[in-house]
Amino acid sequence: MNIKPLFDKVVVEALTVEEKTKSGFFLPSSAQEKPQTCIVVAVGPGGNVDGKEVAMQVKVGDKVLCAKYAGTEFKVDGKEFTIIKQSDILAIVE
Repeated sequence: MNIKPLFDKVVVEALTVEEKTKSGFFLPSSAQEKPQTCIVVAVGPGGNVDGKEVAMQVKVGDKVLCAKYAGTEFKVDGKEFTIIKQSDILAIVE
């Protein structure tokens, strides 16, 4: 994959979600919640965004917690990714 996000954008890939409930029921993908924990796969350079200097706080490989309905989803080579603003990242998970 060769995606280079611009400005304060970050490309993330959702971590796999459990398809089975604690009681043993399997959920169809339409009934599952959108995952919030993701892995950063590409980071923009930051810079001047809307008149403010933005320094990037995340790096490729970071595990992050994202806002639930943030960003735009897209597919590359059959894999699903989401591109979000850095401000939509709520925390780095260590």
